[in-house]
Amino acid sequence: MSLMDSVRLSPDHRMDRPRSLWLRVHLDPYLFFGLLLICGCGLFILFSATGGNWNVVLRQMVRLAVGFGVLFVVAQFDPNFFQRWSLGLFLVGVALLAAVPVLGTHAMGAQRWLTIPGLFRFQPAEIMKLALPIMLAWYLSRYGVPPKYRHLFVSVILLATPVVLIVEQPDLGTALLIAASGVFVIFLAGLSWKLILALTTLSIGMMPVLWIYVMRDYQRQRVLTLFNPESDPLGAGWNTIQSITAIGSGGLQGKGYMLGTQSQLDFLPESHTDFIVAVLGEELGFVGMLLLLAAYVWVLMRGMLIAVRGRDNFCRLLAGSLTLTFFIYVFVNVGMVCGILPVVGVPLPLVSYGGTSIVTLLAGFGVLMSISTHPR
Repeated sequence: MSLMDSVRLSPDHRMDRPRSLWLRVHLDPYLFFGLLLICGCGLFILFSATGGNWNVVLRQMVRLAVGFGVLFVVAQFDPNFFQRWSLGLFLVGVALLAAVPVLGTHAMGAQRWLTIPGLFRFQPAEIMKLALPIMLAWYLSRYGVPPKYRHLFVSVILLATPVVLIVEQPDLGTALLIAASGVFVIFLAGLSWKLILALTTLSIGMMPVLWIYVMRDYQRQRVLTLFNPESDPLGAGWNTIQSITAIGSGGLQGKGYMLGTQSQLDFLPESHTDFIVAVLGEELGFVGMLLLLAAYVWVLMRGMLIAVRGRDNFCRLLAGSLTLTFFIYVFVNVGMVCGILPVVGVPLPLVSYGGTSIVTLLAGFGVLMSISTHPR
């Protein structure tokens, strides 16, 4: 019996109740309102973080509208659709990642994007945020859970292929997050605690190899800065020092909306993207941060409930992975802003200014709503 099976609730009870309007349009109301609440908070904070720049807020609203449109379209497909196209989507994603070193666009010291002339530029790694967990959930559910060792071996190969390609771009932060989405699928498939302990020990033992042969100099510097940001206060330690100062000065209730000195006087870097939660902490204090985190917890709890009520192993593995990966996004961003994790350039989900990540995240929630609202 898999881990998800062990906590699964009663048999499919949804068939016994009348199909509401929400079910007919394949939207989960609890999840939907939670997402709207987070996005609304994000626009509220973004207005302050940009010094009252309506143009930036309006662009973010357009991106959110596109993202919710994608969510609605994705939610209309039955989960079987994702199973049928899992291999094709995964292969397309790997092919695009493999094309990046040859055809990719250079920017900010990295080669991570593909450009379609005259149209737009996109990051193929974003596709893998959905393609990898869908692929692994399909593969492991097809051969039964808990998986046998040969299926685990194939799963690790499937996981490592896109992760290695993304590390080479280089984009270690995105690579680790995508790896986490695959690890969650494998974990939820029902590994024994003995095997989990062995893999954890092996991972810890591989840390020196990762440090010496995989990480770049600037990535090592970010880790070292975590333990002593004062060693380079005007360089690598600047972001961490300023964000901690902003949050600490906010206290319990904050300095007031649009009255933060660190954020409004441009001491706080990336205040409308990766470090936007520091603006919230400075201006609305611990209470403001707690309310936003409560909204995230609401979405996470609903996501896990959808996972344990999934109609089959594929749905349970996929929903569980998408929800736990969303948690990792929130944890990593808040952790790096608060100075307990290295700065890895992860935006706060649905709050930080940005386009591609919002559309990808909301597409993932579209998959969750498909799992939640489609009957057996």
